[in-house]
Amino acid sequence: MRPLSEQDIRNSFINCSKGEAKRLTVPRDLGERPWGDLDFLGWRDPGAPDRSYLVTERGDRLVGVALRFQPAQRGFLHRSMCSLCLTTHLRGGVSLMTARKAGTAGREGNSVGLYMCTDLACSLYLRGKKAPETAARFEESLTLEEQIARTAGNLSAFLDKLAA
Repeated sequence: MRPLSEQDIRNSFINCSKGEAKRLTVPRDLGERPWGDLDFLGWRDPGAPDRSYLVTERGDRLVGVALRFQPAQRGFLHRSMCSLCLTTHLRGGVSLMTARKAGTAGREGNSVGLYMCTDLACSLYLRGKKAPETAARFEESLTLEEQIARTAGNLSAFLDKLAA
């Protein structure tokens, strides 16, 4: 992914108003992000523990999505799998992230959800740059490039549902 500026990020959101995009918290460490290892930029809002944001490149434009989630209430040994990168986590490492649909459908309260890594670090888990705290990634026969393509396809399918 190419490096993004704060303005790039704020202008990319498809499922919130311009005012909401202007007020959301953008990561302060944009200059330190490992852009070459990211398939999308994802972060949690430190001021609102139930909110996360995701920005990715689709074709020649950026698409940003505001997400909400409930903190996990699972038991100590419950294991969940991210639907994007297929990384398994224990104890709340995966959350159902819901996003308001774009346009009229979103204003009417329609949303779409997907189980994702709560920290939105899927790209780093795929590349072995970050390890899940108490679980592990399954050994796969797919190459890293194929795993990245699968994750990009899963994210694209989710974004297609938001725009529909």
